[in-house]
Amino acid sequence: MSLFSRLHAWLSGLTAGSYPWPAIDISLPGGRHLHLVGSIHMGTRDMAPLPARLVQKIAAADALFVEADISGSNAPFRTPDYDQPLSARLAPELYARLRQRADELALDMGTFDWQPPWQVALVMQAHQAQRLGLRPDYGIDVQMIAAAQASTVPLRELEGTQSQMSLLETLPDEGLSLLEDTLTHWHTNARLLQLMVSWWLDAPPRQKNVALPATFGHELYDVLMHQRNRHWCEVMRALPPGRYVVAVGALHLYGEGNLPQLLRGG
Repeated sequence: MSLFSRLHAWLSGLTAGSYPWPAIDISLPGGRHLHLVGSIHMGTRDMAPLPARLVQKIAAADALFVEADISGSNAPFRTPDYDQPLSARLAPELYARLRQRADELALDMGTFDWQPPWQVALVMQAHQAQRLGLRPDYGIDVQMIAAAQASTVPLRELEGTQSQMSLLETLPDEGLSLLEDTLTHWHTNARLLQLMVSWWLDAPPRQKNVALPATFGHELYDVLMHQRNRHWCEVMRALPPGRYVVAVGALHLYGEGNLPQLLRGG
């Protein structure tokens, strides 16, 4: 490869691209070209259909990669066999904060009695998103999977639902920190959801590094973001030559230790 070709490949690998959706183009050595898309698992009605250019990119790809194929039946939560309800397992102050948010969402606290803290956190996050007008049917990854299936583009998983479940089930203290962070950063998370929606409806970030508000503590951020980014990076570096569209949660593209930064060798 000539010096000019090497320089061109290096520069194209650092190009964020210009798209009306959150995306970054990265070229890896060996003829592997990635179109990284910042997905949102739940979306608003006006986030459908996908932009025509994105549908075309998916149709022309050698494969679509997603965190997990959610087009089929979801993996059921495995409920531990508890001796005590949640009210007895949580500190009184934390349980009171949970009740306050649940009341705001008109949720029955009894539904949480025999759930682990991480599952309660996910349920609360989903209901918060629904309160903001987001729905699973309009999620970006759901629409991208449908577009790949319509064009018979192979669908590949970066980790899969079972791996995601195992990650959650092995969090320290049954994911207590995830529930604590969910309640502590409740309003910040709502603003972050609205920001990510605006990336699809208005304009995506143009800079490579975006300052984002913290919604996880350091240790939890490392498990849910850093470690997964590193694993996905290994998966993509092992791909054969080709063009791939990769859909990951939008927060994985920006902020500290993001996926593009790792792919660039940062």
